[in-house]
Amino acid sequence: MDTQRNKKVIAIYPGSFDPVTNGHLDLIARAAMIFDKVVVAVTRNPDKDALFEVKERVEMLEAVTFDWKNVEVDVFDGLLMDYARQKKGRVILRGIRAISDYEYELQMALMNRKLAPEIETVFMLPGEKYSYLSSRLVREISQLGGPVKDLVPPAVEERLRAKNAVTPLKG
Repeated sequence: MDTQRNKKVIAIYPGSFDPVTNGHLDLIARAAMIFDKVVVAVTRNPDKDALFEVKERVEMLEAVTFDWKNVEVDVFDGLLMDYARQKKGRVILRGIRAISDYEYELQMALMNRKLAPEIETVFMLPGEKYSYLSSRLVREISQLGGPVKDLVPPAVEERLRAKNAVTPLKG
């Protein structure tokens, strides 16, 4: 008998989520329908110049994923495969918007397979209306005073507005 078949499938969706976008939420919603549990894992990346502190990103994610009972928000640093094993994850979930994403994600998936062959990487495409959307673009638009209403959930839009009101533009 295949003992893997009876186990719950836990998917780990890692990322910086700085900030969480409607594209992220689209992927989380669809993943929540496929997997028994989805762990949205906020990475601490000291190399990235984050707009929001990790705590703020977790708060925003918890607020916008509250209704999905099989979605958990967590924080991790270190090696993703070590974290996935700790959480009993069987799948790493990654979103791909373009060929450039695929090239990078393929390299990461193959390295992750080398490190943890028991954990699969699953690529998901965003909904068509989110295929251009990234946190970096949202930050830039917001910092330049542009509208982000249809790009992020309302609670995130408010935080972006508040954050950018405190950080005046240089010029």
